[in-house]
Amino acid sequence: MKNFEDYLSSLINLDFSREERAGKPEAIFGEGKPVEVILRIAEEYKKAGKPALFTRLNKEQMEALRAIGAEINEIARTAVFGKAEKVLGRVAILTAGTADISVAEEARVTAEFLGLEVLRFYDVGVAGLHRILEPVKTIREKKVDSVIVVAGMEGALPSVIASLVDVPVIAVPTSIGYGVHLKGISTLFAMLQSCPSGVAVVNVDNGFGAGVFAYLISRVKSR
Repeated sequence: MKNFEDYLSSLINLDFSREERAGKPEAIFGEGKPVEVILRIAEEYKKAGKPALFTRLNKEQMEALRAIGAEINEIARTAVFGKAEKVLGRVAILTAGTADISVAEEARVTAEFLGLEVLRFYDVGVAGLHRILEPVKTIREKKVDSVIVVAGMEGALPSVIASLVDVPVIAVPTSIGYGVHLKGISTLFAMLQSCPSGVAVVNVDNGFGAGVFAYLISRVKSR
């Protein structure tokens, strides 16, 4: 057993200084990692007294981390130990449909872990455009630092939101759609072609990347 533990330790090279160096802490991507490695990483974070965020976990990984005290979000497939000590800023997260919520929840968990207050508005896509009226009003009143917009299909919602708000819009294409949607590539291209300015686009299903981007906007603004 000791040899196996030594072997696991040799596989792990954690970057505890990333936050001081790059302004954001390391996060652990779960896909492809054995449960034993995930648990060893969690132990190292606990030993160092550092908060930790795990993303893209499977059910076995989530249950193992839940058993040692992690806060689990099964929709987002995330696990969290600890979080930022203070609120740094505010972000709004919108989804076009309910099928996009898992990606939006990954963004929410990430943003809250990093110290943002999150306003959520789900299922407000362009198929019923009237649904964005109340979210846009709230976004203006609450003075958010940025808006994350998560959408599949034709990916129109970020462009619509960017035409109505005066803060950066972070567009997240999802792998939700029919046929030539190509698992999100069509949506990605559509978002990159956004007519309104002020839209930045992250990769398909990358809620984590959107959450980090929103955090960095708030972090720079708060200086």
